[in-house]
Amino acid sequence: MTEFVFAPATKEQAKARVALAGPSGSGKTYTALTLASHFAERFAVIDTERGSASKYADEFNFDTLRMTKFDPRDLIQALAAAQAGGYGCTVVDSMSHFWMGAGGMLELVDAAAKRSAGGNSFGGWKEARPHERRMIDALLAYDGHVIVTMRTKTEYVVEEDARGKKVPRKVGLKPEQRDGIEYEFDIVGDLDLENTLVVTKSRCRALSGAVINRPGQDLAEQVLAWLGDGKPAPAGAVELRARILAEGVTAEALRGIYGDASNRNLLNAAVVDADGTATTLRELLIVAGNAARVREAGEAL
Repeated sequence: MTEFVFAPATKEQAKARVALAGPSGSGKTYTALTLASHFAERFAVIDTERGSASKYADEFNFDTLRMTKFDPRDLIQALAAAQAGGYGCTVVDSMSHFWMGAGGMLELVDAAAKRSAGGNSFGGWKEARPHERRMIDALLAYDGHVIVTMRTKTEYVVEEDARGKKVPRKVGLKPEQRDGIEYEFDIVGDLDLENTLVVTKSRCRALSGAVINRPGQDLAEQVLAWLGDGKPAPAGAVELRARILAEGVTAEALRGIYGDASNRNLLNAAVVDADGTATTLRELLIVAGNAARVREAGEAL
C-alpha cells in the first residue's frame, strides 16, 4: 500500500507569521511591538538593533534579548530560550542581521568558500545553506506568534511636489535578506517613511493588497480573527516536547511522536532539553529514543 494518501483539507487555527520590511525611519520596530502587544499578553524581542526596541519600553511591556553576533544557529538557540520562557509572541528585530551582519549568512558563506579548494563560492553556499534552512524552520515551527522586521536598501528618487517643485524622497527597495524570503511568511508588508503599510503578500484574503496608515490594533485583531477561524490545531512544539520528556516514555511512543512532528514540519522546532540546553525536537527525539531502547532492553533481560 502506498504511503502517499490524500485526505480532505481542513483549515486549522494557527499562529501569526508576519514580516515587516522598510527603510530606516519607517517604524518597523514600533509597528512590530504594537502588533505583538495585541497578539499575546507576554512577548519577547530578539534585538539585533543595539537596543532600539527598548526605547519603547515605556509604552510596551516586553522582555528582550540583545544579540551582537548573528550566526543563524544562534537565532535557533534564542528561539529555544523564548519557547522555554513561554512567550506567546516573539519579535526578531531585525532578521536582516542574520543575513548580512557579523557572523551572518554572507560571512558564513565567505568563510566556507575560503576553506574550500580554490575559494569556490558554490561550496561556501552548499556548506552554509543548511544552517539558514534550519533557522527558518525554527522560526516557522515556533509555538507562538512570530513577527520579523527586515531592513530594505534605500535610494532617493526625485519627485514633483504639489507646487511643482522637484524634491528628493527616500524609498525602500529590496529587503536585505535572501531572495524569496517572503514566501516563508503568511503576511508580508512594506512600510514607508509615513508609516504606511502596503501588504505585498497575504494568505489572509481580506488583507491582500491592503494599504494601512499607522497599522496597529485593528490590523492585529483582523489577523487574529483570520488565524482563529478553523478547527483546533494539533499538538505544537511545546506539547510534543513534554511528551518526549515524560517519565517512562516508550520507544514506540517516541516513534509516534516523531511521525506527528514530521507531519507538521516541527522536527526543527527550537526547544530546550531537560537540562535547559537549546536543541531541536529532532535531536531531543534521538536522545530520548536511544535512552528508551537501552532501558527497554535492560527490562527485557
